[in-house]
Amino acid sequence: MDTIETIRYARPAFGAQAEPLAHRGFAGRLVVVLRSIARQIDRMLERRRGRLALMEMTDDQLKDIGISRCDAHREGIKAFWE
Repeated sequence: MDTIETIRYARPAFGAQAEPLAHRGFAGRLVVVLRSIARQIDRMLERRRGRLALMEMTDDQLKDIGISRCDAHREGIKAFWE
């Protein structure tokens, strides 16, 4: 009796691309684009949180990392997308 063997591939890790974007369907390409946008927004918000934390530091803490109050304020007032 002849049998047909089935090859099963392990699913790629979350966020990893298993195949080129051109070979995906519309839904697959949309998911890739949406993940990319979500990662970019996450990076921008993380940058903003860091800037806000910089503005909340005391003068002694800023001195420890080598930043003046003026530099911290200048960095802190930047928009999150900059």
